Amino acid sequence: MIKRFAAATSFVLILFISLSANAQLPDFTALIEETSPAVVKINTVQKTRKSAGSQIPPGQIPEIFRELFQQRERQQAPRPAFSMGSGFVISDDGYILTNHHVVDGADEIVVRFSDRREFTAEIVGKDRRSDLALLKIEATGLPVLKFAEPDKLKVGAWVLAIGSPFGLDYSASVGIVSAIGRSIPTDKGENYVPFIQTDVAINPGNSGGPLFNLNGEVVGINSQIYSRSGGSIGLSFAIPASVATGVVEQLKENGVVQRGWLGVVIQDVDRDLARSLDLDKPQGALINAVEPDSPADKGGIKPGDVIVRFNQQIIVDSGDLPHVVGMLAPGKKAPVMLYRKGKLKKLSVEIGTLKGGEQTVAGRADGSDRIGLLVESLSERELRSLGIRGGVVIEQVSDDSAASESGLRRGDIILQLGYSRIDDVDEYNQVVRELPTDTPVLIRFYRQGRAISRTIIIKP
Repeated sequence: MIKRFAAATSFVLILFISLSANAQLPDFTALIEETSPAVVKINTVQKTRKSAGSQIPPGQIPEIFRELFQQRERQQAPRPAFSMGSGFVISDDGYILTNHHVVDGADEIVVRFSDRREFTAEIVGKDRRSDLALLKIEATGLPVLKFAEPDKLKVGAWVLAIGSPFGLDYSASVGIVSAIGRSIPTDKGENYVPFIQTDVAINPGNSGGPLFNLNGEVVGINSQIYSRSGGSIGLSFAIPASVATGVVEQLKENGVVQRGWLGVVIQDVDRDLARSLDLDKPQGALINAVEPDSPADKGGIKPGDVIVRFNQQIIVDSGDLPHVVGMLAPGKKAPVMLYRKGKLKKLSVEIGTLKGGEQTVAGRADGSDRIGLLVESLSERELRSLGIRGGVVIEQVSDDSAASESGLRRGDIILQLGYSRIDDVDEYNQVVRELPTDTPVLIRFYRQGRAISRTIIIKP
């Protein structure tokens, strides 16, 4: 009898615990119904670029071989490449946010809603460093998602993602926030996004889709996964809403994003370094080098300093500093708190402009400019290794463009346009905007260490 009572009591207790646990789980059905209409699937088409081939002008090919070369060119016709991702509407007049890598290099972008309406989208602007792109479609009265207030998200909070993983339209997945402020450098070593880490199931096709809190507000934009198999293993990363709002504002206004620049080389402070620097614990960003005439140099920052607070934000490790500096507007004066020779010191630094912003869009679906190029500035290290004072490197050449007809290729470094020397992207943009149409213009560039001069003609 006692055993039966104990067993019955245990069963009731387990059932009570189970029911209590289930009662605390959120119901996501209303959230999904309310937010799904503003989530979109993005399909892109990229024309495969033709190979450079022999680069022999047709007039120099012997008549006996000319037909053979022409037949070969016909056989090498480009085949389109298709890809997909997700995005969401941020204003009812047709602005849509997605990832940079979803639309990068796309010749055609088609946006599809859950009610099966489709629109052709144009790129307003995109930013590689934050992996964000702003699109525009010709539509009004669209359902809109709102961004959550910054700094409200906590580790352990429930979050929900909606997107098109593996092409499965408008799939929802849930999880919790695993960490905040994750530093994940890009393939170029840049680190300007304090990612949100979650265990939400994110897979290829979710990129660019929204990450919601329980109020239906967007707390992040799904961007990356860590996986050895290509599928979700519970490590996904989203761009915080606080980063996205600033990027969207600049892309809408200018088509490009300007970031703050300090001009230092940094590293983490470990236990041994903390002892040698008379710090009570490992903390902050250790300054290993200061670039001459940089904002840091002008503001009095020196090698050996350890920055522990910048613009009122605590710097726990070195990865926090680029996150803070990059989000500041050039020209802003920021207070700095640092340790120097074991003593706390306060400085003020005027933020500079980080070079290497991407070319703004000028009427082409692939984001290229008037002459058909996407370009980036070169770092100081790259300039020194090449032995040149300035220039911009070509990242992409559009088919059937003035640049393509002039024989420009990805990797070429433009040094001069017309009579104007090109030192960085800002100078390049200014010169390109003022180039005349139907007029041969000199273009001088480096290719594999050799200077080449040609002419380029922009069609009206």
